[in-house]
Amino acid sequence: MVIFMELKIENLTKTFQGAEAVSHISYTMGKGVYGLLGVNGAGKTTLMRMLCTLLEPTEGTICLNGEDIFRMGAKYRKILGYLPQEFGYYPDFTVKDYLLYIASIKGVHRAAAVKRVGELIDQVGLTKVQNRKMKKLSGGMKRRAGIAQAMLNHPSILILDEPTAGLDPNERIRFRNLLSEFAQDRLVLLSTHIVSDIESVANEILFMKEGMLLHSGTPEAVIGAMPERVWRLTVPVHEASAYDRHYKVASRKAVSGGISLRILSKERPHSEAEEENATLEDVFLSYAGEQDPFSSEKTEEDVLAKRTWL
Repeated sequence: MVIFMELKIENLTKTFQGAEAVSHISYTMGKGVYGLLGVNGAGKTTLMRMLCTLLEPTEGTICLNGEDIFRMGAKYRKILGYLPQEFGYYPDFTVKDYLLYIASIKGVHRAAAVKRVGELIDQVGLTKVQNRKMKKLSGGMKRRAGIAQAMLNHPSILILDEPTAGLDPNERIRFRNLLSEFAQDRLVLLSTHIVSDIESVANEILFMKEGMLLHSGTPEAVIGAMPERVWRLTVPVHEASAYDRHYKVASRKAVSGGISLRILSKERPHSEAEEENATLEDVFLSYAGEQDPFSSEKTEEDVLAKRTWL
């Protein structure tokens, strides 16, 4: 059953061994798709785990329609769907049996579960392999099965942590279309390193860095508020490294006559530089600073350990 909702986060903080993985975040979400962006270790997964009641906050509250979600307990989890970065499954279960098993755990009645599983298997493109064992699936297929299990109970709140990891471009398009349809009267929060996936479907974007919420708004608003401008400049090959040292370079491409650079800078980096329209990926780089948003994933514990001795 879909309900009216307002999910309100107030002063939310989570501390591990004296280091804040999430720091004093306040935000209110209603129906629609919310895209969560940030470099590895920004606190995204910790925030999502608190929203799923898997971690209790050190400070602050999360309320659904005015009621604390931790006090709601099973009542809240009944309307929640969650896909973590890594999800468990029985390797010898077929795709269909796995989804039926998860449906039973979620309390979906058998007849309704059979119908729902059939619908989702078709929607995520697993019809041809529905009787194949989970251990025989490719990484992308397993991810699609994970997306399906998160949606089994028609959740009013759907939280997806890196849902498109391992999906090829066609699979990502299928996922975005499914998500757009599903989110018309629900709340969906997803994080991903593939910025184009969020840019295509999100109603609002949230940028996190070092546990804090830096900026939020519609894709158009956050692009318009980016503190830097975007420039295109072609330079000789031997000069390119100097621009890397002094500017945020969003991309570089070998072209006739040298290297074409896409540069983020408040001021024109060179008299021949031409201004271009900014994209959400440019905004990501702008807020991410020197860190690489596409590096391999690290756990929050790794990041917290690093912060301890820095």
